[in-house]
Amino acid sequence: MIPAGKRAAVVRALDDEGVDYVVTDETSGREYTAVATFPLPTAAVEPVLERLREAGIDESTYTVIVAAETVISRRFEALEEEYERESERGGDRISREELQAKADDLASGVGTYVLMTVISAVIATAGLLLDSPATVVGSMVIAPLIGPAMSAAIGTVVDDEDMFRRGVRMQVLGVIVAVAAATLFAFVLRTFALVPPGLNPLELAEVSERLAPNVLVLVVAIGAGIAGIVSLMTGVSATLVGVMIAVALIPPAAAVGIGIAFRIPRLVVGAGVIVAVNVLSINLSALVMLWYEGYRPQRWFREDDARAAFVKRAAILVAAIAVLSVFLGGVTYDSYVASTTESDIRTAASDELAAMDAGMELIELEVERGGSVPPLDTERVVVTVGAPPGVGVGGIAEALDRRIEATIGEDVRVEVRLVTIERA
Repeated sequence: MIPAGKRAAVVRALDDEGVDYVVTDETSGREYTAVATFPLPTAAVEPVLERLREAGIDESTYTVIVAAETVISRRFEALEEEYERESERGGDRISREELQAKADDLASGVGTYVLMTVISAVIATAGLLLDSPATVVGSMVIAPLIGPAMSAAIGTVVDDEDMFRRGVRMQVLGVIVAVAAATLFAFVLRTFALVPPGLNPLELAEVSERLAPNVLVLVVAIGAGIAGIVSLMTGVSATLVGVMIAVALIPPAAAVGIGIAFRIPRLVVGAGVIVAVNVLSINLSALVMLWYEGYRPQRWFREDDARAAFVKRAAILVAAIAVLSVFLGGVTYDSYVASTTESDIRTAASDELAAMDAGMELIELEVERGGSVPPLDTERVVVTVGAPPGVGVGGIAEALDRRIEATIGEDVRVEVRLVTIERA
């Protein structure tokens, strides 16, 4: 919509940009004198809007951007190639205004957001307790988490404080609601014996993998944040990417609820660290990606404020992730120590048995570790030994104990179980 007195400036701006346009008179009122319609390649939307702002077309007027299925014109193809060559970030990046509109579209109402989060958390909790990966994956499809995560990052780079605050509030609310819903649901299941009596959630594979997070969770979260922003910038289905973000948040939040309901502090801490690291990493990766892609506030004099906000918030996110990564690094190192220790013990036990009698063999090895802070100590080793009938087994426990302690350099309790093996 062209306001009175701006027609010549708008037409000149479109001519300078090499854009084909149609201008029709507007007779419904005195405020606007004409309507300009023109097709643009994706890469041209933002620079053309900038030129129109210089000509006097701003938020006080009406500018409507709609997606065209197809434009059949050789002149348009030439314009598309020209802007793709001039574009620093490629020809598929949408404008700042479109990005903000997409983020607003993804932000559902509070009631709907809470309801869908509760449903998703309850289904995820059921999937974890059923040890069913398919059910856990199903819970992620309905989780409405992509909107708040992307809104906080977009609000920062375009200096929209309201969008940023709304994104942060909704993320915090989503995590609290998911944990609370999972806790209540798991507590009801336990109280009314709707799960097998004596069930230990840590024995379930879907739960135990959220018990000891390592640095690989950062890869998942950072990838989810980058994919979320790229999906908004390029028009890729945000629903599918939203599932990836839910992967990083919903199952661990449900695991925290299970840990609270079943009174397992280790699970609460381990899964809670995953949730915190993932939330922070998603926001950081999305924020950095947007700034790298060149998104800035609409007015140039607000760019310094946006840059200061970006640096401050990125620094806070990096610091928080670094603190939590100490825990992740400890768990990762502990996993490495556990693997190498078990391998060393297995080799030492096999060699000792072979030296004692060629007929004896190592059938099974179980290593139990304990402690509160990684790396954990090796406390108990259970060795199951197979021996043919008539083979002397006296002193085998003492021999294995000496060999294993000498190998790992720790005082450890060794138990030996003997199994008679007969071969036809």
